[in-house]
Amino acid sequence: MELIICDVTPDQMEMERDVAPLIRHLRPGLTRAQFTTFAAEAHAQGLVFTAAYDQRWRCLGVAAHRVLATSRGRLLLVDDLVTDPEARSAGVGERLVVELDLRARQAGCVRIELDSGVSNHGAHRFFHGRRMSIVAFHFAQELPDLSGSSA
Repeated sequence: MELIICDVTPDQMEMERDVAPLIRHLRPGLTRAQFTTFAAEAHAQGLVFTAAYDQRWRCLGVAAHRVLATSRGRLLLVDDLVTDPEARSAGVGERLVVELDLRARQAGCVRIELDSGVSNHGAHRFFHGRRMSIVAFHFAQELPDLSGSSA
């Protein structure tokens, strides 16, 4: 399958029409309004939304990524990588990973890193199949809302 790879910015209609539904599929707790706020804020912080379109201009996958300077060297950090469920196993994720690899090399990165939820076994198989290794545990702690609001 031939794919068209392009970056989408928050000011483009494709962000809400194409990118948001896929990211929200991966993150179902994210409302439409929250996604819009997140996309604008994260883009301002350097997050790039790279979309994969088929020849009929259907968005089949999205990678949200950024380059970070760390004590371990420059990294291409993938915040989200998602393929439309109807297009899985058709090479979309693979094509996005190839694009991320190219961009990481062009940016002088030493590694690509991403997190995958512990119960997302399909994604784990996909990443292991691309010779990615589990190199760390990612710990998290929820912070209580001290503002008194429930939103």
